[in-house]
Amino acid sequence: MTATVRRTRLSTEREAELYRAVIALVTEVGYEAMTMDAVAARSRSSKATLYRQWQGKPQLVAAAMRHTKAVSMVDIDTGSLRGDLRELARRVAEAAERDTVFMSAIGHAVHQNSELGDALREMLIEPERAVLITMLDRAVARGEVRADAAAGEFFAHMLLGSVVSRKVLEDRFADFDYLSRYLDAVVLPALLNS
Repeated sequence: MTATVRRTRLSTEREAELYRAVIALVTEVGYEAMTMDAVAARSRSSKATLYRQWQGKPQLVAAAMRHTKAVSMVDIDTGSLRGDLRELARRVAEAAERDTVFMSAIGHAVHQNSELGDALREMLIEPERAVLITMLDRAVARGEVRADAAAGEFFAHMLLGSVVSRKVLEDRFADFDYLSRYLDAVVLPALLNS
C-alpha cells in the first residue's frame, strides 16, 4: 500500500510574498501577459506549488487581490451611517491609487475572462458587498434609513462608482476630501430621500 503524501499550505509569510509578486506582475504587464511561469520565477516558487494551492491564474489573482487589499470594512461601526461612510472613505482614499491602478490593469481581462470575473466576485466583491449590506441594515435598524429606500439597491454601486469615475473623468484618484463631499452630496441624500 502506498502512503499518500500530505501537501501542506504555504506559510503566511511565503503566501504574502507570492501575492505581492502577483500584484506586481499584473500591474507591470497586465493580466493577460502575466503567466504562472512568471509568478513562479518572481516568487521563487514552482508552478506545481501554484497549481496545488490555487486552481489557476484567475483564482490566484483574485486571492492576491483579497489578501493585499488594504481596505478592511469588516470592523467599521461608528454608530451612525454617516460616521461609517466617512471611515470607509478614509480607508478607501488611503488605497485608492494602488487599487485603481491595479483594477485598470485587470479591467479588460475581467470582460474577456468569465473565470476571472467569477473568481473576483466570489473572493473579493461579494464579501465586501455583504459588509456594505450589513452597514446599511444597521442604519435601517437605527432608523436612519427607511427599509424600503429605493437607493439601497444601488448602495454598493454608488460607492464603487465614485472611486472609479474620478480617475476616468478627472484623471485624479479619489482622495478623502472628494469621497467625503461625494457621500454628503450623493450617497446620503439618495439613501435618506428615496
